[in-house]
Amino acid sequence: MSTRLDHRNPLVFDTHELGRRPGAMQRLTRTIDAPRDLGVEGVIGVPEGAPVELELRLESVMEGVLVTGTARALAKGECVRCLEPVGLEVDTDFQEMFSYPDADDRGRVKAEPGDDAEDDEDRLFLEDGLFDLEPVLRDAVVLALPMQPVCQEDCEGLCSECGVRLSDEPGHHHDAVDIRWAALQGLAESIQDGEKDEMSGAEAEAGVDEKQEK
Repeated sequence: MSTRLDHRNPLVFDTHELGRRPGAMQRLTRTIDAPRDLGVEGVIGVPEGAPVELELRLESVMEGVLVTGTARALAKGECVRCLEPVGLEVDTDFQEMFSYPDADDRGRVKAEPGDDAEDDEDRLFLEDGLFDLEPVLRDAVVLALPMQPVCQEDCEGLCSECGVRLSDEPGHHHDAVDIRWAALQGLAESIQDGEKDEMSGAEAEAGVDEKQEK
């Protein structure tokens, strides 16, 4: 299989040092820049380019290389209740098997690689001794993030009347107005306005009469 992976990619790892010796192990520590869209889109995630600390253990087994690791990063998002910025430390573990492309589930060399294409759909493979950790990292981070992040567990959200953040103004409230009284109040104001207009008209006519008499 010709490799399509670039060893210069910080999320691509080389396993040649392990060889195909079951029991061989290698530990790696690496800090990488977060790839794009690492998280739950539009909700919370690790900003692109932010540092992600990786601790990995690579173990050679019969069928491939077992990768066990931990990822640490700082995710940012928005509180779903009050819309304030949210920062969350992500510390997640993961484990994945990267299989040799020419080996079956028992580690035996296949006579004709590719015959079991349907069975291979969900498996990840080594490519010329390299593996790409990005899909594994994405899955681990997404599972570690809340689907509805909040700034604090008891966040009261925003006032539905004026939009003020309730946690900033304890006791904040609006006087409830009975819509029936509101309608009557509006009618009364209309009547008062009408009476004022009539009085203004009468005063104007009186002024004209006075001028005519003079």
